[in-house]
Amino acid sequence: MIKAVEWTGEHLRAIDQRKLPGELVWLDIYNVIELREAIVTLAVRGAPLLGIVAGYGMYLGIRHYDTGTFEDFYSRFTTVADFLRSSRPTAVNLFHTIDRMENLIKSNSSLPPREIKRLVLDEAIKIHREDEAICEAIGEAGEVLIKDGFRILTHCNAGALATGGMGTALAVIYKAWEKGKRISVYADETRPLLQGARLTAFELVSEGIPTTVITDSTAGTLMARKGVDMVIVGADRIAANGDVANKIGTYSLAVLSKAHNVMFYVAAPSTTFDLTLSTGRQIPIEKRSQDEVKRFCGTLIAPKEADALTYAFDITPANLITGIITEKGIIDNPLKKNIPKVIG
Repeated sequence: MIKAVEWTGEHLRAIDQRKLPGELVWLDIYNVIELREAIVTLAVRGAPLLGIVAGYGMYLGIRHYDTGTFEDFYSRFTTVADFLRSSRPTAVNLFHTIDRMENLIKSNSSLPPREIKRLVLDEAIKIHREDEAICEAIGEAGEVLIKDGFRILTHCNAGALATGGMGTALAVIYKAWEKGKRISVYADETRPLLQGARLTAFELVSEGIPTTVITDSTAGTLMARKGVDMVIVGADRIAANGDVANKIGTYSLAVLSKAHNVMFYVAAPSTTFDLTLSTGRQIPIEKRSQDEVKRFCGTLIAPKEADALTYAFDITPANLITGIITEKGIIDNPLKKNIPKVIG
């Protein structure tokens, strides 16, 4: 299965996801400035993957910085941390990784900088390996929900390209396929940047899974015709009450699923939960360039005088979600009550 990023021992290599599916191009990333640019431009994307590359980014940002005092070294660390935190506001995994690195550095303040830097790199590699295992566990936990012959609808990309392993939502699908279940998948194209059509369909067909790309607006008609048995999506941040931030269009799918009595599941690692936020209304929603909506492949498709509203994410209320699949098990509704029982 394709791997979105790899650590060479000296620098980070990442698939440039802007080029898929036409070209498989690898980016060689040597410093934190290059990494942040890759994140902002969506060459590297996906909430769990952002958590992984943030770990390597912290190391890249401090590895050439040597000083005699811990205070100066820590000041450099916080500069790098703030620089990465400013890249994308919605996905919480990136922030969790930076906080984890900060705790690591503070707890080893008595060590010289060269030793701390080694610990940071070791921790980044550990986070990467942890995510691989988490993806496997999510897949195993969720595949029991899929019956033979299921027709599954997914949105955006929550597969290997968005994680360090086989994905979150797609991990559930991959595991069901591995176990011999005859399934098929509808991939929403996911406007405006077509992560579903470009990335999810690319992954699924590479694994031999029957895949059909649909426009986002086709989902309701499919459900009305009894053509969808289950919806599975990923998540970029989950509040304590179970409200979910995910790619724009997820909320619409949840409403449609509720209206047509279709199961609607979210698959996400425990690192995607932000239990400091009581509801989804507190989750910051990223707005992106108007050109992402007004242009397609560089061509203007709307009047240049018109404005475009460019929310990258939306919030799906907990009451629309059948359950959340995590590496620690499935969280059923009521989510607010059951999240602490599973996540802690």
